[in-house]
Formats: sequence, structure tokens, C-alpha cells
Amino acid sequence: MSLTDLLSSFLGTVHADAPAEEDKGQADKESAQEEPEAEEESPAAEEEEEEPEDIHPGLREECQQSAKCAPLTQHFLHCQEKVSAGEGFKHEDCVEELFHMMHCVDNCVAPKLFSKLK
Repeated sequence: MSLTDLLSSFLGTVHADAPAEEDKGQADKESAQEEPEAEEESPAAEEEEEEPEDIHPGLREECQQSAKCAPLTQHFLHCQEKVSAGEGFKHEDCVEELFHMMHCVDNCVAPKLFSKLK
């Protein structure tokens, strides 16, 4: 028994479940008849509620510019500029600066965000 015979014994025929050509035409006609019914929706579905605006990005921006986090943000941006210009150390990626900035921003945002969610 060859490897091909062994592997093919585990696989079924793919086209075995496919409908015959006559059945395909009949199925297309039936689905075409069902489509107009699907297009009719109730007026309530059209009047969907608008989702409230996400305040999180605004709070993050505010905290990045706060007196506590601004120096860390500036340090991160300076590092990014330096690395992007190719003036950084070999394999420098500013992850540590990002971590410190995000830690500060998250600590600033959390109480403000949760107070507005209540």
C-alpha cells in the first residue's frame, strides 16, 4: 500500500454532497422567491439606537498632556523621532518609554473613566 492510497482512504469525495444540476436550478428559483420576504423589515429595526460617543480617547489625550504625564509623553516622542531617523542605538525600540508613558496615562484615565461610566 502506497502513501497516497493510505491518505486517500481517510478522505471522502468532496463532490458527493453537491446537488445535481437539476437541483441547483430549482434551489436558485426557491432562493429568489425568498429574497423579497427578507428585504421587508419592521420600522423599528430601521430606527436603531445611536451608540454614545466613546470618551476614552479624549480622556487619554487629556491625561497625556497633564502635568504628571507630559514629561513621559515627550520623552517617548523624542525617542520615537530619534529611532525613526536612524540615530538610535542598534535594536533600540522605545518600548520602555512607551511602557512608562502608558502606565502614567492609564493611572490618570482609570478614575475619570469609571466615574463617568457609573
